[in-house]
Amino acid sequence: HYPSKFIGKNLAALSSNVKPVGRILEYCLFILIPLIYLTNCEGSKTMELTDDARSLLIIQDYSKKPAIEGVQIITLKRFNDEGGSLTELVRLTDGKPDALPSFSVAQINYSELEAGAIKAFHIHEKQTDVWYVPPKDKILLVLVDQRENSSTTDVVMKLILGDCKSQLIVIPPGVAHGCKNVSNGLARIIYFVDRKFSADPETSDEKRLPWDFSGREIWETPKE
Repeated sequence: HYPSKFIGKNLAALSSNVKPVGRILEYCLFILIPLIYLTNCEGSKTMELTDDARSLLIIQDYSKKPAIEGVQIITLKRFNDEGGSLTELVRLTDGKPDALPSFSVAQINYSELEAGAIKAFHIHEKQTDVWYVPPKDKILLVLVDQRENSSTTDVVMKLILGDCKSQLIVIPPGVAHGCKNVSNGLARIIYFVDRKFSADPETSDEKRLPWDFSGREIWETPKE
């Protein structure tokens, strides 16, 4: 039991020195102090778990996941009012995005993915991609660094694009990229590239790796 006599004596002394405000304070303290006392008492106890549960316990890993060198995430401003919303994707100066002055836009593409569809893996030796997924869509983007001399070779990144966010994702050459529509409806991608598409094998930079290059489980929804 919390020390009610002690609390009552001190509250009486406090309220005798002030009038309306003191009464309000007395009421608040009368409610809060017992709760704080009881919370501290309960917090000191250790709950005993069953042997079965304890044998399977793991500690959730909340550490920051490794990032791939050169991959950039640029947060865009989304302007909302009762009539809808507006997002500026890029502002260009002489064909170069103001946010990415070293990147020259050569082509802009629009892609659609049916629910559950996987498109993977694409990789380019020269081309840089800049992706945008609308906030109402939800796509899992998987990146795998395959650059021989990179400081993050073989590092894997998993990002959720869209899902109420407005972002640009910069994917450097040599970083394999694939995606899965993890929503229940159609998902869309707008992406900017710095090289024009070529179907000529001599000049094409459209390379592919198997969809399960980093393991099939990478596309599965975690069960945790």
